[in-house]
Amino acid sequence: MPKVITQAVEEYLEAIYKMSLEGPVIAARLAERMKVSPPTVADMLRRLTENGLVQVSRRHGVHLTRQGQQAAETLVRRHRLWERFLTDVLGLDWDEVHEEACKLEHAMSPQVEEKLADILGHPDTCPHGFPIPGTKGARKREREAVPLSNLCVGDEGVIERVAEEEPKLLQYLATLGLFPDARIQVKEIAPFRGPMLVRVAGSQYALGQEVASKIMVKGK
Repeated sequence: MPKVITQAVEEYLEAIYKMSLEGPVIAARLAERMKVSPPTVADMLRRLTENGLVQVSRRHGVHLTRQGQQAAETLVRRHRLWERFLTDVLGLDWDEVHEEACKLEHAMSPQVEEKLADILGHPDTCPHGFPIPGTKGARKREREAVPLSNLCVGDEGVIERVAEEEPKLLQYLATLGLFPDARIQVKEIAPFRGPMLVRVAGSQYALGQEVASKIMVKGK
């Protein structure tokens, strides 16, 4: 591992970590996620490879090495602990904490990380429902939920987590009561991937497929 991991490197490792939970990571998709040009991504991937943090192949795409995985999990853990602190202790709304946590996660020592976890009571998830690395079963929980858009009429489950990086989406979901741990049932689906009619806490709402795809649910 390099002696110094810069903030830019950390942000790439974090993005690769999250994308790997969704499917294969390819450079083109990584460029879209990071909002940079393909040549910029190619340069960074070369740097990460030289430092032993990623492996890249045409067949399998981009993979974190063991060192890269550890670095990424540390960063994600710190990010989600800060989100928890900002909501639970400072009282910020869940749509406000992602950007603030992005600023704080890079300047944190292991000692402060442990103290923060102690203060919070070692939570399992962030406010958006994402597992906090280092807690029991975190990796399993990252992979066991499915998008609400995958469900069929009559299916029901419990909201596991929701996309954290879109404040307007979080504000909208909050007005509908679509928080982690809420029970949800699919009542109808319009033809040709039209809106889904879902029932939550005794009320029914129509959700577009794009919104539904960003709500992860697990079986009842």
